[in-house]
Amino acid sequence: MENLVLALKLVVALGILNVWIVRRVQPTPYRGQSAQTLREEFMAYGLPDWVFKAVGVVKVALAVALLGSIWVSALAQPSALALGGIMVVALGMHLKVRDPAIKSLPALVVLAMCLGIVLL
Repeated sequence: MENLVLALKLVVALGILNVWIVRRVQPTPYRGQSAQTLREEFMAYGLPDWVFKAVGVVKVALAVALLGSIWVSALAQPSALALGGIMVVALGMHLKVRDPAIKSLPALVVLAMCLGIVLL
């Protein structure tokens, strides 16, 4: 079970860091509506630029905390719960703009992995 939780932590944290640092300006088929970048995606949801920046800082910080939880286990549950909460909001944003279900898949998968971290 420990190895599964470790794998979940790594996949979630590195995935978030990849999206928010490496691929934030690259298009993916999962961005809301027809957005090509993360900033455009937040605009498509009708959110101001400061929300985009705040969410980015919070998600990167939580991903780093989740990586830190590999050594300091007390960081795991709060980080995973907070990231899971953000994923619930992300699912809501996809619903708000009536995206096809496939665009919500990454948020749903990350939510499931965060719940796995918390419950296992």
